[in-house]
Amino acid sequence: MGYSINDVLLLVIGFFIPPLSVFVKRGLHADFWINVGLTLLGAVPGILHAWYIVHKYRDFGSDYEALP
Repeated sequence: MGYSINDVLLLVIGFFIPPLSVFVKRGLHADFWINVGLTLLGAVPGILHAWYIVHKYRDFGSDYEALP
């Protein structure tokens, strides 16, 4: 399965500001706070976690069209 355009944008944002992409995808859940901690420990763990969250919670429904 591919990624929606929203997920691609979140992957790009996740490279520069990892907690923002996790916040957009999951809100203020534990995933956000875990990502903030990982980003404070180092940029690479935060980026990898943000990409994992975007991949795990992909938007599948936006790629399909309704049948006539």
